[in-house]
Amino acid sequence: MDRLTEGFAELTLEARDLSRLERFYTDGFGLEVLARERDRVWLAAGAHARLGLWGPGAKEYGDRGGRHVHFAFSAAPGGLDALAQRLREHGADVRGPERHGGGDRSLYVTDPEGNVVEVWDYFGGGRAIEALEAERGEH
Repeated sequence: MDRLTEGFAELTLEARDLSRLERFYTDGFGLEVLARERDRVWLAAGAHARLGLWGPGAKEYGDRGGRHVHFAFSAAPGGLDALAQRLREHGADVRGPERHGGGDRSLYVTDPEGNVVEVWDYFGGGRAIEALEAERGEH
């Protein structure tokens, strides 16, 4: 099947304390601020994605906050251990890196708003999504 999407363009999290959550992602993850608006901040999250941090309240198009299980960043090649150290230096409680069955690894951290964030080195090893699907028996 031909892919019709190329990954996330943006992911938005609701923040009760916008400046605290911004510091967590800029200081801990090293994300750069793209823009600040009255009730939101946009951070660069890779070459073609952004992370939105929005204050509570009504937004355009009927957007509103909600709960999710977790989300994951893709680790830069060879960067997982350095990121774990950086997050710890900024006071984050980091679990991992933990090794998965295929040899890839992930670390997990909870942000100040309670969102579970995974950082996974699966794609950093040069694997394509098709390899993940094949491991799981998907096509």
